[in-house]
Amino acid sequence: MRVGFIGLGSQGAPMARRIVEAGFVTTLWARRPATLAAFADTAARRATSPVELAAASDLVCVCVVDDADVEQVVTGEQGVLRGLRRGGVIAVHSTVHPDTCRRLAERAHVHGVSVVDAPVSGGGKAAAEGRLLVMTGGESGTVAYCRKVFETFGDPVVHMGPLGSGQIAKLLNNLLFTANLATAADTLALAPEFGIDRGALAEVVLRGSGASFALERVKAAGGTLDRLAERAGPLLRKDVRLLSDLADTAGAPTGAVLAAADAALDHMGQGRLTEPASPAPGK
Repeated sequence: MRVGFIGLGSQGAPMARRIVEAGFVTTLWARRPATLAAFADTAARRATSPVELAAASDLVCVCVVDDADVEQVVTGEQGVLRGLRRGGVIAVHSTVHPDTCRRLAERAHVHGVSVVDAPVSGGGKAAAEGRLLVMTGGESGTVAYCRKVFETFGDPVVHMGPLGSGQIAKLLNNLLFTANLATAADTLALAPEFGIDRGALAEVVLRGSGASFALERVKAAGGTLDRLAERAGPLLRKDVRLLSDLADTAGAPTGAVLAAADAALDHMGQGRLTEPASPAPGK
């Protein structure tokens, strides 16, 4: 199988390298050509546009920032759909609205091309080590076709259901992670009130039943959300907003988890998505 990869950021670049090193004929394209320099020591080929990359590929993996970027590289004038052969597959690794994937699938169907959504979780280090969590959505045969490629950087690779299911799983994951950031930071903030060192409490809890990935990130950032705010804040707000909108549309209750995620966004200077509940009269 020939693979094309678009989006060589902190997570996409190690994903692409794993594909190349697994022996797949791989073509790369990036909006910032400088990001291709890291692949000079590999067998990866370079394309001058998404359409050129698609013409040299059977499967095109897209790992760009947001919905607008995905749609541009897939459906633009020099987009993937103008070059990918009939029977080709597009895998959307970006975290986007599930309707974006469904809309792309409708456009792709006209060209005889299939779409799967396959967002990932774990970060660049996990990608480099081949242990990203890959959440896939789409027709089972198409997901199976892509699995050997996904397994170069992912373990586990989980098929969640129809197209869009992977995105929903990823958004729910990020909602809970954001909520956990708030509870972790607020718990550590209590430590000095009782004469306990914040870092020492984090070290202890990470070995107890209150441990979480979010607590690890807060500890590494100095015990507060301040250092996480600039880089992670806008992306987490995007994902929590997407999930909140999906829940509103479905009439699904979000309970305490959205309230906690909102608190984390507020701590990171991103503002709240919802207004906190007003106290009952007389309280």
